[in-house]
Amino acid sequence: MQGFTFQTTPSVLLEAGASAKLGPLFRDLGCRAILLVSDPGIARAGLLDQALASLREAGIEATVFTDVEADPPETVIEAAVAAARDARADGIAGLGGGSSLDAAKLVALLARGGQALDEAYGVGLAKGPRLPLILAPTTAGTGSEVTPIAIVTTRSGEKKGVVAPPLLPDWAVLDPDLTLGLPPHVTAATGIDAMVHAIEAYTSRHRKNPVSDALAREALRLLAGNIREVCRNGQNRDARTAMLLGAMLAGMAFANAPVAAVHALAYPVGAQFHVPHGLSNAMVLPAVIRFNAPAAEDLYAELAGIVVPSARGSAGERTAFLVQALSDLAPALGLDASLRSAGITSDHLPRLAEDAMKQTRLLVNNPRALTYDDALTIYGESL
Repeated sequence: MQGFTFQTTPSVLLEAGASAKLGPLFRDLGCRAILLVSDPGIARAGLLDQALASLREAGIEATVFTDVEADPPETVIEAAVAAARDARADGIAGLGGGSSLDAAKLVALLARGGQALDEAYGVGLAKGPRLPLILAPTTAGTGSEVTPIAIVTTRSGEKKGVVAPPLLPDWAVLDPDLTLGLPPHVTAATGIDAMVHAIEAYTSRHRKNPVSDALAREALRLLAGNIREVCRNGQNRDARTAMLLGAMLAGMAFANAPVAAVHALAYPVGAQFHVPHGLSNAMVLPAVIRFNAPAAEDLYAELAGIVVPSARGSAGERTAFLVQALSDLAPALGLDASLRSAGITSDHLPRLAEDAMKQTRLLVNNPRALTYDDALTIYGESL
């Protein structure tokens, strides 16, 4: 066995109502004033209330920043850092979807140090130390609470990543009650995103290891086994808990065995056409698996048995079962996962392919080398 390194969030709390424990957790970290980073929808839904009450009871002053947007632009990150400094925050909380958690990570890093955001883009370029950080997801999707990754939209409209161990929080707080009100289409899209994390981690060309493999398999089992139920019955707390756990395990997996071409091709779709990230992943997922199959069908065949327990036959036949099941999943959950549904036509594909090829951080992990012409073909199959 080859040696490997595995890193993840050191502490996890999973239980219903866990967001009401943020106060004691921050108190134990020695914090007296925190900035709570979220978005307007989360605030309007009242999902911050328990956390804020807990902080008050613990004697911790809380300043709320709720200007986070999807795929947060640099200006939002900079404004949140300024808010943290103005509040003299000695701790940062992120409560929301992946964008809020990503923003909170960067605020914890940049508010403590003097590094500029544009100096941190890339792998291993962000420098610690950071402020104490606790993340509580409100979707079962990104796994951001256990990844050393934050995605930002630059002023030029390009998505860039900051990838470095200091972005891992001190605590991941998984509270299924925060996800009970998610509408079915958001539940579906974020759940598929988490499934993609597990699939791509399992087939990643770089840093694939036995720990990430085990996490990816269990994540896919939990996600595939519960995603239909949570879309039918969003109040099923057990299913919501399973989805949160599955998304977190998938996040642990891909944080160590990175994602690849599905994400590389999905990012331009999201950036150019404002398609939610999970849905953009679903749009290209089947075609990417078909493209990768010559190099990874044995691995896809192993995953097929988790998603489609009845899958039988050769590795190629079981991979075909997996592709069909994933093609059928989005429509079964009420999502139109064709590129055309987002207004994308064949005329848009060259620019999408050009932007996808800029995602070298991701493409290097793909099990099969992918060219501009390959990207064009995959987009064409996904129309």
